[in-house]
Amino acid sequence: MYQMPDMVLKYYNLYGYLKAFHIISVICWFAGLFYLPRLFVYHSMTDNKVSQNQFKIMEHKLFWYIMTPAAIFTLISGELLAHGFGFNGIWLHIKVALVGTLVFYHVYCFKLMDDFAKDCNTKSHQWFRVFNEYPTFILIACVLLVVIK
Repeated sequence: MYQMPDMVLKYYNLYGYLKAFHIISVICWFAGLFYLPRLFVYHSMTDNKVSQNQFKIMEHKLFWYIMTPAAIFTLISGELLAHGFGFNGIWLHIKVALVGTLVFYHVYCFKLMDDFAKDCNTKSHQWFRVFNEYPTFILIACVLLVVIK
């Protein structure tokens, strides 16, 4: 029976762990990308000061303690997977462009969160409901690109 060399096994295990942690971080990032705009919907609908302050705390913690670390790890692990394991092709360029729009969306969420923190939000809950749908389309496109290649 043929046995793989140790170096190949170590390479494969590194790839498997990196891919697993990449997927975990993508899930965590998307959880935040889905939930933060939903908090914005509810935040924009309330006039109660106590509720508004609670939303500010929830938004801040979600953005800084979950979304941003997950986004950073997603980007780093994605780069390591793409460049360290020889991925290439037009599908990868399209995926990187789509992820770039998610980074912009993430940064724009920070701006919106900051507007709420300063009590100067001008957007309606209907606007936030539409805004909340963007990551869904990007997720579908990215998964299709990765699976179908």
